Amino acid sequence: MTIRRANTEDVTAIMEVLEAAKGIMRASGNALQWVNGYPSREVIEADIAGGFGHVVIDAAAVVGYFAFIPSPEPTYSYIEGGSWLEDTLPYHVVHRIGSLPSAHGVFRAIMDWCFSKDPNIRIDTHQDNHIMQHCILSYGFTYCGIIYLESGDPRLAYQRLVNLIH
Repeated sequence: MTIRRANTEDVTAIMEVLEAAKGIMRASGNALQWVNGYPSREVIEADIAGGFGHVVIDAAAVVGYFAFIPSPEPTYSYIEGGSWLEDTLPYHVVHRIGSLPSAHGVFRAIMDWCFSKDPNIRIDTHQDNHIMQHCILSYGFTYCGIIYLESGDPRLAYQRLVNLIH
């Protein structure tokens, strides 16, 4: 698998990947995340325009998508029931991870790539997204508490630091 910055020609394939990811969520009991058309084509186009959208390629096809966004993340300024592992250094946030059901190892490929760019990563997910929680914890992230989206919806928040604290 390879990862590259997404471009406007990728949008249709990205939307197909995200629809497939919604299907995985729904089949695993996560009915409340990514609803009401989110993430929309406009959100993905904004990711791409900002240079944040990335695709995962396998056998010349788009099999995954994610946004890799530099700090600060406004919704991470308040965390309930815990604290960030480290809250003074710059970090990146990984949002909107999705993959085709037939693609395996996409989360690990994404995280390996992200940590090659920044040793301080934060991520969040819905309380019903047990698949993502498992992936996040298995990759070595630490649960830090609950953050709230702009809509007020809660999300489980995680952080991983690599070679920052000795």
